[in-house]
Amino acid sequence: MLQKKKTEVYALGQNISMSAHKARRVIDQIRGRSYLTTLFLLKFMPYRACSRIFKLVWSAAANARHLLGSKNENLFISQAEVNEGSSLKRFKLQARGCSYPIKRPTCHITIVMKDRSLTNSEKKVKVFLDADNFLIDADDFVQKDFMNWVKNPITKPKNKYLTMEYHDMYSNGGAWDKK
Repeated sequence: MLQKKKTEVYALGQNISMSAHKARRVIDQIRGRSYLTTLFLLKFMPYRACSRIFKLVWSAAANARHLLGSKNENLFISQAEVNEGSSLKRFKLQARGCSYPIKRPTCHITIVMKDRSLTNSEKKVKVFLDADNFLIDADDFVQKDFMNWVKNPITKPKNKYLTMEYHDMYSNGGAWDKK
């Protein structure tokens, strides 16, 4: 029986004391990026969640180096998700014998990293449009002269002079008649 080679590792942080919304704001920025770019972004972003996520990304990379034997240059974040955890419920005393509840939210963060060098055999074929509007594979697209395609893009307008319509925001678009 053939054994499938493992290509991804993960790091899981549970019951981290911050709201899931604040952690998602950072996770959305790093999803799909390479490992070194992610570390650079997390180092200089001004959010409090960055330090916890930095530790998780570092841990996932250490897991990849240990389990897969991969290098830092080949790692990228394939999945990153934040789930809500349980809330710590406390009460704070108020005047005249009253109290009000304090809810301290927690979240669970999962970082999944893949190694690019191990996933070459599972590469998905993407289809692009070239300058002549023909469908081609991703490998053919990279091998063509890309700079010529950039200079003459498909979306180039047919006429040089574009007509602009001016819309007055105070009118309803109808004819204006003098009385």
